[in-house]
Amino acid sequence: MATFPRIFVFLFLFFFSAALQFSQSLGANEGPYKELMSYGFPLGLLPTGVSSYTINRTSGVFSLHLGESCRVTLPPDNYLATYSPTITGKIVENRIAELQGISVRAFFKWWGITGIRSSGQDLVFEVGVVTAKYPSKNFDRSPDCEGRRSASS
Repeated sequence: MATFPRIFVFLFLFFFSAALQFSQSLGANEGPYKELMSYGFPLGLLPTGVSSYTINRTSGVFSLHLGESCRVTLPPDNYLATYSPTITGKIVENRIAELQGISVRAFFKWWGITGIRSSGQDLVFEVGVVTAKYPSKNFDRSPDCEGRRSASS
């Protein structure tokens, strides 16, 4: 059962990290990726193309807007992850909780990622009470959404 949570964590981290790197290269749209990194997370947890975001610095409640759903296939195991047009949650230093809008397909079923913790070296993805741990370096780059052209292309 430990393989199941690791798959979810890997997928979520890969997508989020990729999104942050892409945003940093965009200049005007780097806000959400810089925010993510300021809380101790790699930018590749988010896909490229975040159109807007809001964050309450007191409560940590955030909302990210992609404009449309996003689908990403994560190498090397080709796990499929989807991002809803809007992703919400609560972020504090090294912790994202109450996460909604990111799902990973594993064992022929879709699983919603509910939280992420960062130790700097590793990310721990939460799917309910089940967790999976992946190296943060796996999320150094933001993935492009399948079927959507990257702004850097």
